[in-house]
Amino acid sequence: MNSMNVLEIEVPEDRIGVLIGKNGEIKRTIEKKTGCKLRIMSDIKVARIECEDPIGFMRAKDVIKAISIGFNPEIALKLLDDEMLIFDVIDLSSYIPEKAMHRIKGRIIGKEGKIRRQIEEVLDVNLTIYGKFIGIIGYAENVSAAREAITMIIDGAQHSRVIKFMERKRREMRSRSLDWL
Repeated sequence: MNSMNVLEIEVPEDRIGVLIGKNGEIKRTIEKKTGCKLRIMSDIKVARIECEDPIGFMRAKDVIKAISIGFNPEIALKLLDDEMLIFDVIDLSSYIPEKAMHRIKGRIIGKEGKIRRQIEEVLDVNLTIYGKFIGIIGYAENVSAAREAITMIIDGAQHSRVIKFMERKRREMRSRSLDWL
């Protein structure tokens, strides 16, 4: 007999409506594509997942967490359509003190969002910055490179050095993908 996987995920109040979606469409899409049952308890700000299928369970968990930390549902739902995509989270509070949070997030975003956009474009990932979290969605190698680039920024690397690093990573990934052809 299959055992039921059950998990409750805290969802910030301002993300509950986003998770449910207009007329419940986001919630229904997650349920349909994962085979999981979702119960969203907005009064206690919790989403409960119940699922027999371990893969559906993991994917539902990733989508809910991605939406919870600020991803637009259209981007988060891509995790259900492409099984090669992964979701990663950087918890800034495990790297930096609270008083440096605003400044470091500002460095990751860059002036008028320039650095964030460059990370997304050069490494072909999606980023969200929400509270103390940075979420990354993309293919494993790209997500890993983005995590490394963000860590370099957290550690104080100059933006120009981070951009050079990302461009080198992109060239390496492209040449590897050409090796497959």
